[in-house]
Order: sequence, then C-alpha cells, then structure tokens
Amino acid sequence: MGNADFTMRAAGFERLLAEVRSCRICEACLPNPPRPVLRASPSASLLVVGQAPGRRVHESGIPWNDPSGDLLREWLRLDRDAFYDERRIAIIPVGFCYPGTGKSGDLPPRPECAPHWHPKLRAQLPAIRLTLLVGSYAHAYYLGTRRKRTLAETVRARGEYLPEFFPLPHPSPRNRLWLRNNAWFGRDVLPQLRRRVKACLS
Repeated sequence: MGNADFTMRAAGFERLLAEVRSCRICEACLPNPPRPVLRASPSASLLVVGQAPGRRVHESGIPWNDPSGDLLREWLRLDRDAFYDERRIAIIPVGFCYPGTGKSGDLPPRPECAPHWHPKLRAQLPAIRLTLLVGSYAHAYYLGTRRKRTLAETVRARGEYLPEFFPLPHPSPRNRLWLRNNAWFGRDVLPQLRRRVKACLS
C-alpha cells in the first residue's frame, strides 16, 4: 500500500471511529450517557475483543484500565505502553458502553453494538493477524455454534480456532476461582498465548 493509499485509509478509519464514539443506538437502555470505549488503527496486527467496559473503564475512557486489565497484560507479558500502542494493538469490545450493574455483577454487553459496528471496523483492519476472544460474550459473537458447551472446553479447543482466533477466559477478579481450579490454563495455554502474541507483534 502506497503512502497516499494509507493516508486515505487512515482518514476513513478516523471518520468511522468518530461515528462509533458518537453512537447512541442503545442510549435509552444505559445507566449513564453513552461513552463508547475502543482503540484501533488500520496498522494494528493484534485485536483484543473483550465484553464491555466496567464502571472504572467508563469513567476513565481507557479500555482494560482496571484489575482485569492488569491480569490480561500479565497473561500477555505486555506492559501498559505496549498494550496501549494502537498502531499495533486494536481493542474493540463486544459492547462499547458500560451496560450497568445487575444482581451478580455487570450486565451483559448490549446486543446492538457488535452486529452493527464490528463488521465495519473489521473491514478496515486489514493487518489483523490474531484476534484474542476474551470471555464468553466474545466467544459467542465470533465463534457462534463453533464454541463448545462450556468456556473451559472452548479454551481447551483453541487449536480448532487458530490461527484466526485465540479464546480466553475473562481475567475478571470474579474468575479467580476458575483460574485456581483450572491449573492447565496457566501451564498449557499461557505459554502458547505469549508465543502467538509475540509472533503477531514482531
């Protein structure tokens, strides 16, 4: 791609990001004014798809700016500067806005976001080599009927989805028990994940 073509693509992508950030599709269903949170650039080679911003991320406007993000970066062996380099890493959740809190934690991502915006965004991210699907909502949207009966089975079957997708559990503090009960994740999955991410970003 020539410099002129890249400049045109980048300008078009910035217009699309502006559209996403001004989105009001589900405004009536949100507890706060919409604040879509995402980061991306056409040059990014790694895509991180999580679920939806929590309250802390909603307030800061920075994705994964919470304890879940700290653990995710530990899994990936990336510091904050590397993780937030949008020239290399795109961060696009299934739901862009904080959905509010229910009886057992944050509510699910709003269902309007991903079908409306993800195809448009993915179409303008031609350099993506690997997509990390973080949590069951990302598995459901991108894997559909290909995902397994449980989250653990889906993560164990990651080889079926590579090289395009790498499914992961969500690194929420609420999932610490799952991580303790599934020691194979740290032993078998994390080394492979780190190798894949390093190769993708190199």
